[in-house]
Amino acid sequence: MNESLFTPFITPTVLGLPAAVLVILFPPLLIPTSKHFINNRLIIIQQWLIRLILKQMMTTHNAKGRTWSLMLTSLIIFIASTNLLGLLPYSFTPTTQLSMNLAMAIPLWASTVAMGLRFKAKITLTHLLPQGTPTPLIPMLIIIETVSLFIQPLALAVRLTANITAGHLLMHLIGSSALAMLAINLPLTLITLTILTLLTILETAIALIQAYVFTLLVSLYLHDNS
Repeated sequence: MNESLFTPFITPTVLGLPAAVLVILFPPLLIPTSKHFINNRLIIIQQWLIRLILKQMMTTHNAKGRTWSLMLTSLIIFIASTNLLGLLPYSFTPTTQLSMNLAMAIPLWASTVAMGLRFKAKITLTHLLPQGTPTPLIPMLIIIETVSLFIQPLALAVRLTANITAGHLLMHLIGSSALAMLAINLPLTLITLTILTLLTILETAIALIQAYVFTLLVSLYLHDNS
C-alpha cells in the first residue's frame, strides 16, 4: 500500500478521537527528575544545560523579565523534546501543525505586548514611529510598524512549522528512494542511506536549534516590552 507524502503529518486518532493532546502531554513524561540528594550524571547534565540557556537568554533582562525564566525553560524543553520524538519512526510531530505553533506563539507574544503596554506604554508605543520620521511619512510608517508587530507571532509559528516539516519531507523522500533502489542498484542505495543518516543527524541538530530560536525570539520580544 503506497503511503501519501503527507501521511506522517495527519493528526493521529484513537477510536475516532484525535490523540493530539496525548501526544503533546507525552514528552514531559520522559524528562528525568530526581528526588535524591545526589543526582546522577543525566540530571547533572540536564541542569547544566538549563542554567547555560537561561544565562544566555536572561542576562539582558530586568527583574520583571526574569520572572519568565520558568516559562521560557518549560517552553524550550517542550519544543525540543517534541521535535526529537518526531524523528522516531511511526511517530507524530505536533510542531509540524501550524495551529499548535500559533497556539503557543500568539499567547506568548500577546503577553509580552500586554506587559509592555502596562509597565511602559509610552516606550512601547514609540516603537511604532521611528525617531526623526518626516511628517508626510508618519501615517504610512505607523501602519507598517503596526502590521509588522502583529506579524510577529505568525512569523514565529511559520518558521518552526516550515523548518520541521521540510526536514521530515526530505527524510521521507530520501528514505523512499533508498527503499525503491534496493533491488535495482545496491551501491547507489548505500550512498542514499549514508545521505539519509547524515540528514538524520542534521535534523536532530535542527530540532534543538529551532526550539532555541523560538524561545530566544520570545525572550527578545519580552526584553523589548519589559
